[in-house]
Amino acid sequence: APAGSADVVDTANGKVDGATDGKPPDAADNANYFCEYAYLYHQMDMLEDAHRTESYFHGITWNPGCFADKVVLDVGAGSGILSIMAAKAGARQVFAVEATDMARRAKRIVEANGLGDVITVLQGTVETVTLPCKVDVIVSEWMGYLLLRESMLDSVLVARDRFLKEGGAMFPSHATLFLAPTGQLKVCKDKWQAWQGEKEHWETFQSDMQTCYETDFSCVQDEFLAEQKKYYLQTGAFINLTPKHMAGPGKPLMDLDLYKLTLEDLKSPSEPSKCSMRVTKDGPVEGFAGYFDAAFRGSRKNPVEHEVVLTTAPSAGAQTHWGQQLFGFFPPFQARRGDLLECEVYIRRQERNQRLLQLDCKFWLYGPPDADPGPGNGARKGELKDSREEQYFVD
Repeated sequence: APAGSADVVDTANGKVDGATDGKPPDAADNANYFCEYAYLYHQMDMLEDAHRTESYFHGITWNPGCFADKVVLDVGAGSGILSIMAAKAGARQVFAVEATDMARRAKRIVEANGLGDVITVLQGTVETVTLPCKVDVIVSEWMGYLLLRESMLDSVLVARDRFLKEGGAMFPSHATLFLAPTGQLKVCKDKWQAWQGEKEHWETFQSDMQTCYETDFSCVQDEFLAEQKKYYLQTGAFINLTPKHMAGPGKPLMDLDLYKLTLEDLKSPSEPSKCSMRVTKDGPVEGFAGYFDAAFRGSRKNPVEHEVVLTTAPSAGAQTHWGQQLFGFFPPFQARRGDLLECEVYIRRQERNQRLLQLDCKFWLYGPPDADPGPGNGARKGELKDSREEQYFVD
């Protein structure tokens, strides 16, 4: 195809000239991550998340000026739904890149909806596919639990650097990770009781092994307890919270601008992300919740007419398939209204699986301030009441 062109279709294979499939994921990454997305039931689960799907639908179809006669790349296309939305918003050509065998089904769905002349489905990782031209817009639903689990954002940034024109638009374009303190929750009590139960279980097991088989297992007791502590007390839990569960409002921990963010920023943060959460009611703070917003703003050269925000915040209304991630404090912070809970968090990849997360955290609980420090002097805080370091995991 001529340079910059993306609308010349080779009818022999249904592919745009110069667009070629890529390589499949390696076996380990496929087993750890990609294989789940090859099943229709999983695609259905995401599509039936009305808030998720409607947010993308509105973000795209309410802003046809961002898509009319544009070339679009859909990263991790799955069933092809975002590609179909972009085509119906007026895109001239859409490249739908899907690493799994779901690509074959996406192609059938595209053709069944009469869009085979606009949407080209490519199977393979976005790191290895070939496109005939740069694109005007990248669309992708890359967000995972706690925003960054699954590390799919890495592939979106690779696609941006490989294929996005200067001034091109990202959908979504920005994302914010929030933390919020939680009050008393049954799930935290259940986790603590389960942890205590496993300690008692070990004592019984060790005694039985010694009595029945004359075998001493005490040398691995610490390892067993560490395993169970990680599982019950340090691993985030999926939860759907409502405002009544919260001990204070959410505050931003991390703001991501997808035009400026680098892979190095994601993989190896040089400094912790920081957050200050105000406690708004008396009582124990038993943990904190993480959730995110994703905003569709377009770019400076291709701005949206109607900004749309997909939020996963605690809500009394519809919930999303992301829910929130809950992390417990064991024991809870004993807080009063007006206290300030400050934290520093490094979000890193787990060594055994780079798509999972490890959070290395520091927390400080301050009492209410004695006086208002005035505007521009930061969050108001009083005497230090408690502090601790914690490590959590998002599996």
